[in-house]
Amino acid sequence: MESSTHEPTFIERYAYAIKGIIIVVLLLVLLIPTAMIQSLIWERRDRQEEATKEVSERWGSEQNITGPVLAIPYKADASNPPAYVYLLPESLKINGELLPEKLQRGIFNVAVYNAKLQLSGTFSRDVLSSLQVSPSALDWEHASLLIGVSDLHGIGNQVQMKWNGKSYLFNPGVTSTDLFDSGIQSPVSINLADTSALNGSFSLELGIKGSGRISFSPVGKTTQVGINSSWTNPSFDEAFPPQTRRVDDKGFAATWQVQHLNRSYPQCWEGKKFNIHSADFGIKLFLPAESYQKSMRAVKYAALIIGLTFFVFYFIELSQRRALHPLQYFLIGLALCIFYTLLISISEQINFMIAYIITSILTIGLIIAYTAAAFKSTRIAAGIGGALALLYGFIYVIISAEDQALLMGSLGLFVILALIMYFSTTIKWDKLGQRTIADKQ
Repeated sequence: MESSTHEPTFIERYAYAIKGIIIVVLLLVLLIPTAMIQSLIWERRDRQEEATKEVSERWGSEQNITGPVLAIPYKADASNPPAYVYLLPESLKINGELLPEKLQRGIFNVAVYNAKLQLSGTFSRDVLSSLQVSPSALDWEHASLLIGVSDLHGIGNQVQMKWNGKSYLFNPGVTSTDLFDSGIQSPVSINLADTSALNGSFSLELGIKGSGRISFSPVGKTTQVGINSSWTNPSFDEAFPPQTRRVDDKGFAATWQVQHLNRSYPQCWEGKKFNIHSADFGIKLFLPAESYQKSMRAVKYAALIIGLTFFVFYFIELSQRRALHPLQYFLIGLALCIFYTLLISISEQINFMIAYIITSILTIGLIIAYTAAAFKSTRIAAGIGGALALLYGFIYVIISAEDQALLMGSLGLFVILALIMYFSTTIKWDKLGQRTIADKQ
């Protein structure tokens, strides 16, 4: 009797290589749902911005306070319409308190505040000497005091300014939009024969509601601002950082001092020559729950997690001679993708770190149970679970460490590559085709 020999087919000889290619294709296919998840994050972030806008429209938007500024009309010649000369304060002091609140719109929190501000300072007529306008052309009888307020909806009291023993009640609107588009004004009549009255001091109180941020324009030759609040997460991200600051679990206190030399406009000018908001500074009430930003960072590592998970399963196939169907790889990949939708939805309700832990436990538990059923081995399932736990922990450390993320990520990838290179040496690659044929005989 003659012994028959079986000539291996191409598929039998390169079965593991073909399966590796199929796994890579599955990985590329699974990038489609991860891209859809990124779109979902942008959609939820847009919804959060819409909720913030809706609350701001009712309560008050971000506020900027500019002034007071003295506006004096003048007419250079009969052919041109009247223009204005703007006189800024010699000194300006702003002290106040921010009373913060968190308003909820659906599942989203919006930081709002009620500010109680006291403004005081002085004007000086000496700066008028720098004008290229004839003093006789100035219409002192129709001068106005202007205060820029970016959202008039938030003003909470009648604004009355005391200046040189007189009281001036403000009305909405501004006589000129050269400096700002929105604000309040009060007419003030100054005797042309005695402009020394400009040297007097002024004071006023301003109660204003807003959301997110409050900022100030340093219009004084010397501008001093002091703000305190019970808000524990302020952000000072404007043109000038605070001169002094204190931030603790009771709130914050900050002071600024800005000189006229620190900005790009003078104390007095005519017409629309300068941008008075070029040196604005202030405070942002920062909400630390930036879940969408961290979720977006996590999604960017989805291909790494799916690829490494597939690689571990593939190595188990090669070393343990236990096969997984491509459909099973696909189901495991879908479970890893659903991790991110769970993370987004849960982190909208609770702290991001806790949401990440819960989502990781759910996903790892599902894959452990599926692996134990597929391989009929709790030891392999436990190994897969441990590898995923380390991987998810590594990713969380990276997305939490903003400044050191690149360094930590690079070192982590180096270690992962080293492990892959080590385990690849334990596989007898030249025997894989023979093993496939032997398994079928």
